[in-house]
Amino acid sequence: MAGEVHLVEAEFLRRLCARLFESIGVPEEEAIVIADNLVDADLKGNESHGVSRVGIYLKRLRLKLVKPVARLEVIAESPGTALCDACNSMGAVGASKAMELAIKKARQSGMSFVTVRNSNHYSAASYFAQMALPHGMIGFTASNGPPRMAPWGGTDPHFGTDPFAVAIPAGRQLPIIADMATCVVARGKIIMAAKKGEPIPLGWARNADGEDTADANEALAGTVLPFAGPKGYAIATVIEVLTGILSGSRFTRGINDMYANFENPSFTSHYFGALNVEAFSSLAEFAESMDRFIVGVKANTLAKGAREIYLPGEIELRLKEARLKNGIPVSPIVFSELREEAETAGVAWNLD
Repeated sequence: MAGEVHLVEAEFLRRLCARLFESIGVPEEEAIVIADNLVDADLKGNESHGVSRVGIYLKRLRLKLVKPVARLEVIAESPGTALCDACNSMGAVGASKAMELAIKKARQSGMSFVTVRNSNHYSAASYFAQMALPHGMIGFTASNGPPRMAPWGGTDPHFGTDPFAVAIPAGRQLPIIADMATCVVARGKIIMAAKKGEPIPLGWARNADGEDTADANEALAGTVLPFAGPKGYAIATVIEVLTGILSGSRFTRGINDMYANFENPSFTSHYFGALNVEAFSSLAEFAESMDRFIVGVKANTLAKGAREIYLPGEIELRLKEARLKNGIPVSPIVFSELREEAETAGVAWNLD
């Protein structure tokens, strides 16, 4: 879709999105969490998981397919583990509560693993993994989702894109934050291409007939491809076990599509965990070793055409710093959608 890209202050987006969620019954504190989660993705350049998701989140809330007030019920637990039911809460809120529980348990037991069932889409996984960083911990998370990807050698959608993330603290250097889906590209990027009327690169997805396609709409009706072929498929397999199956919930084709099923909850599952660095060594020693590790990686001889060696998440964190100062570029279609949502909800666009 042609038009002008709008440069918008991060705080404006946070306040606008929070008020949109508040307008349909989400408590203020929880609305702020959802808004911060989405804006954080845009700050890092991950627009497919940012405020472009506001519309579908609001639609599902209005249809009462998601409960506006979050509740995380602990079904079973041990000193280092917990099985939780998000009770069909907004994904970002239930996930934040679950990660807080994982951090609390890791503080006592050294490490933790928390599974969550009956949740919803939680946007970018890194948001929750990085919650562990201020506590001197390594954080990790993953989620299953509706069928988008065929098993290796198959043609029918079966696995979700199953994103996962790990966040590792450092000292003077930036933390390492690895965040990725198990497919070649997050399906949200294909959704954005379809919204904008743009083609997608060959190798991202296949159409309903199992053929490579550059048409975003054909791709949405087909399947995304796993990264590194059978390796991405193997990781998706493990994530399905550690989320849906381990939590005693639905998995693979049992997860409902939030963009297509407007009659039932999604039944998404996640896992969260934390490793307390001080259970293994002093935090100061670990941070110093991490700094030396990062400096060593970045000192590697540059390949032809490369300008710098980046650690996982470094580009996104640098971009976040720049966008906090200069604003977030919002595409015309997403900008228009946000305006329409504000008008529908009676939320003032000019927030003071």
